[in-house]
Amino acid sequence: MSRILTEAVSRRSFLMSAGITVGGAFAANLLPSSVFAATKPIVLRYTSSLPDTHPLNIQMKAASLAIKTETNGAVDLQVYANGAMGGDTDMLSQVRAGAIDFIPLPGAILSTLVPAMSIESMPFAFKDYDSVWAALDGKLGEYVRAKTAKVGLIPMEKVWNNGFRQITSSTRPIFTPQDLAGFKLRVLVSPLWTSMFSALGASPTGISINETYSALQTKVVDGQENPLVVVESARFYEVQKYCSMTDHIWGGFWIVASGKTFPKLPADVQEIVSRQINAAALVQRQQVIDLNASLEPSLTAHGISFNKVDRALFRADLQSKGFYTQWKEKYGDEAWSLLEQYAGQLS
Repeated sequence: MSRILTEAVSRRSFLMSAGITVGGAFAANLLPSSVFAATKPIVLRYTSSLPDTHPLNIQMKAASLAIKTETNGAVDLQVYANGAMGGDTDMLSQVRAGAIDFIPLPGAILSTLVPAMSIESMPFAFKDYDSVWAALDGKLGEYVRAKTAKVGLIPMEKVWNNGFRQITSSTRPIFTPQDLAGFKLRVLVSPLWTSMFSALGASPTGISINETYSALQTKVVDGQENPLVVVESARFYEVQKYCSMTDHIWGGFWIVASGKTFPKLPADVQEIVSRQINAAALVQRQQVIDLNASLEPSLTAHGISFNKVDRALFRADLQSKGFYTQWKEKYGDEAWSLLEQYAGQLS
């Protein structure tokens, strides 16, 4: 069977079974408050475009087991990875329709619906993880979650960690903003990403993560930007030679629930599912920090050459070109003020 036909059959089968998800959630709402003695489990479905080896999906499996254990098997959170159900934008449409119950998405992609969601990824804003967690567990996180809830998506309280992003290349290392001139770079499908790298002189192309390896292999693009954990788990080291440690953006994943299905669950089930997912997020945060810190030697062994950069040069370059002023106008004074409480003055 061809790959295209296989994917089509897989997706059709998944969407047919997804009807059970919505129906199961609705049926559960007709049960007494405690559903833990029910003979038929409530089936919830989570799907991700990332490899199943990524810490996010590993910890979601751990959350699934914890949920099943706490509910005595009454709630079955099924985990699908590897882009089996499509790319990020495709999954976003499905979770809004209620065909999927949970997905993890970067704020930059969610910003197609909720512009404020991409503010977490403001380039060269956060200097370290402490400032990231302070912002997103604090007032900035509260602000973007409230905005997201208005479009029929329910974000879990704790954002998951994808790490600070680095630039990899098959052609040349990046040391200064000038090295990005004309550089064909894969970026997230996001106006913020495209705007930033265009301002720095690169030629950015938005490509879904599950299509990135092929784009690098066929030279559609010369490089990509991701945390090291993604470079390793997606095996980008097979088609890249250089890695410039730019730390240009911190990126995370919001686990968002479908507003079509999650509110139909009994309140005690909602509480357990949310609590276990948030607890897993805290474990995953540190796991990604540790993993990213440990990957340079193994990626070097795979043939990747690393170099460091002066981040201040890039931030100053963006400031001189009015990049931050433009985005302040897009986000508005309230959101920008919350960002600068944690990032310092940008515009």
